[in-house]
Amino acid sequence: MVLHIHNGDATADVAKQSPIPGEHFAWREALIEGPTPGNVTGTEWRRRRAQHLANAYKVELEESEQELLKQEEKLESSSDYDEVVLWFEHDLFCQINMIYLLYRFSRQELGQTRLSLVCINSFAGKENFRGLGELNADELASLFPAREQVTPEQLDLSRRAWAAYSSPDPRDVQTLIQTDNSALPFLSAALKAHLRRFPSTRNGLGLIENRGLQFIGSGPKRFQDLFSNFSEAEPIYGLGDAQFWLSLQRLTEANQPLLRRNGGNTPPDATFEMTALGEAVLKGKGDFVLLNGIDRWLGGVYLSDERNLWRWDEASERVVLTRNN
Repeated sequence: MVLHIHNGDATADVAKQSPIPGEHFAWREALIEGPTPGNVTGTEWRRRRAQHLANAYKVELEESEQELLKQEEKLESSSDYDEVVLWFEHDLFCQINMIYLLYRFSRQELGQTRLSLVCINSFAGKENFRGLGELNADELASLFPAREQVTPEQLDLSRRAWAAYSSPDPRDVQTLIQTDNSALPFLSAALKAHLRRFPSTRNGLGLIENRGLQFIGSGPKRFQDLFSNFSEAEPIYGLGDAQFWLSLQRLTEANQPLLRRNGGNTPPDATFEMTALGEAVLKGKGDFVLLNGIDRWLGGVYLSDERNLWRWDEASERVVLTRNN
């Protein structure tokens, strides 16, 4: 019996309609957002993740906790299968979920279970390929015979990568990027994109928020158009519309907002336009963090007003420690 772990429901649902043998399980996490502190495990880990997911995606806390517990139980039952196949892509969203799962598998006894991986960044005939969710059942099935057994080197790198991502010091990610990561060929680019999410020393916004403002710069924009523009320009992030919506919401709901939202409180109906302050910050004539403060997790790093703040220096392409003043 084969267990397939897919990054979300879209791919899992298509896979269930394909001739790929086995059980298809959707991994419903978004470790790209919210707290992932490396010193927290077990019940406390589930509690923190469930609280974030409930707040961010407007679902019941108990529902989030039960879903996370179900996922943990599925991982723990992996040794009941002859093979476990992980299906992931090259972008940051997928790579973070993937290294977490590989890290988890590296810590448990799999017995005779074979651990395999499908991880791609292109597909023949698909221009501007962005992910497995673009493939139909037959196309998805064509990847199954080419799956590769996970190597000890990949498990070791995943352990180190997860430790770096979940560390309170983002320089650990920076250090990891400078090492040989060829065992997981898409990891370094994804982690570099992660560091670019930290508040810029120029204006206090990460790359995702800056790009959002740039796209709105020419005038009001529908959310769906903004999301399409961002996805085309920055496919390395692999954001779903829910994650991009959260990024724009931070700019809209701040005490001194950079954006105005019109036309509704949900993505299909919303239109965004820049405030005068947003235009100033985009030009580097203001700093979002100094104007509004910050209370946010990026991996294992908690960014707040009560301590020194990690920022991204665009000139040196490094994270630097600054003071909030």
